[in-house]
Amino acid sequence: MKKLLVTGGAGFIGANFAHYWLREYGGDKLVVLDALTYAGNLASLQELESNPDFCFVQGDIKDQALVEKILREQDIDTLVHFAAESHVDRSISGPDVFIETNVIGTHSLLKAARQVWIDEGSVSEHRFHHVSTDEVYGALGPNDPAFSETTQYAPNSPYSASKAASDHLVRSYLHTFGLQVTTSNCSNNYGPYHFPEKLIPLIITNILNNQPLPIYGDGQQIRDWLYVDDHARGIDKVIRKGVIGETYNIGGINEWANIDIVNLLCREVDSRLQAQPDLCQQFPLAPVVNGRKSADLIQYVEDRRGHDRRYAINPDKANAELDYQPAETFESGIAKTIDWYLENPAWWEPLRQAAQLKAA
Repeated sequence: MKKLLVTGGAGFIGANFAHYWLREYGGDKLVVLDALTYAGNLASLQELESNPDFCFVQGDIKDQALVEKILREQDIDTLVHFAAESHVDRSISGPDVFIETNVIGTHSLLKAARQVWIDEGSVSEHRFHHVSTDEVYGALGPNDPAFSETTQYAPNSPYSASKAASDHLVRSYLHTFGLQVTTSNCSNNYGPYHFPEKLIPLIITNILNNQPLPIYGDGQQIRDWLYVDDHARGIDKVIRKGVIGETYNIGGINEWANIDIVNLLCREVDSRLQAQPDLCQQFPLAPVVNGRKSADLIQYVEDRRGHDRRYAINPDKANAELDYQPAETFESGIAKTIDWYLENPAWWEPLRQAAQLKAA
C-alpha cells in the first residue's frame, strides 16, 4: 500500500492522475495539495470527495512547513509533483510567477522531502517523481528525430526554461543528498478536465458558443498528442518499475499539425450535433445548429513570440524498460474527450465565464 502526495492535483493532469490512481489502487492513500490558482478546480475532484482514501489540502508548494507537516502526518512515501504554471502565453506576458512556482516551488518540495524522508528517516522507502514536459528540449525541424532522454536541453520560452531548471534541481537532489527521484517528460496531453484556454478544449467550447477559433500563424505547428489517462498510466509504470535517477519520455506517437486538429474537432463536433437533436437544443449557438459549419469560425491570428514549430517524443526507453504503450488511439481518445465536454458544460462553462469577466 502506497501513500501519495500529489501536488497540483486539482489541475488538469494531476486531477486525472488522482482519479486514475484511486481507480486502479483501492486502499492506497492519496492526498492532493493544490493552491487553487486559476487552473486549479475543486470540481475536478468532486467525485473523489466521498472516497475515504482521498484527502484534499489547499496550500502552496512553496510553503515548506506545510509540505513537511503533510509528509509526516500522512506518512507519505511517494510524492508526485505536477504543480506548475504551464501556459506558454502566460509565461510570455508574466514570467515571474513561472520562476516562483516551477523553480522555487519545486526546490521547496525537494527541501521538505529531504528533511522528512532523509534527515528524519520517516519512511523506509520513498520516491519523489517529477512531472516535466517535452518543451525543455526546444524545437524540432520537420525531419529531425523525436526527442529522446539524451536530447540536449534547449528551452525557448520562460515556461520551458523554468521547467528545465526544475528538472536539474530534481536530479541534483539525488546526486547530492540521496533523494530517490525519477522524472518523466511528456508530450501534449488532452482529455477531461482540461482548462478551456488550451487548444483542444478551447476549440470545442468555442464551437459550442459560436466564438472564433484562433489559429496562431499558419497553424502548421506540430505537436505529439497523448491522452491524459495514458500519461497517468506511464507515470504509474515509472513509479513502480522505473530506475531511481532515470528520466523517461512518455509520448503518444501521434503528431498532428494544429490546424489539422482544429479541422478534425470541427468535423467531429458538427457530426455529433447533427446526429443528436438533444445536443442541438443544449447548444443552440453552435454553427451547425444554424446551418453553418464550425470550420467557418476559424481565424488566423498573429503568431506567438518564440513559437516552437514542432515537438515529438521518442518513447522507446519507456516502452522497452517499463513495457509502456498508450492504450488509446487518437481516434478513441479524441472521441472520449469531445463526448466529455459535450456531457459536462457545468464543469467548463463557469471557467469560461470567469475568464471572460477577467478579460473585460
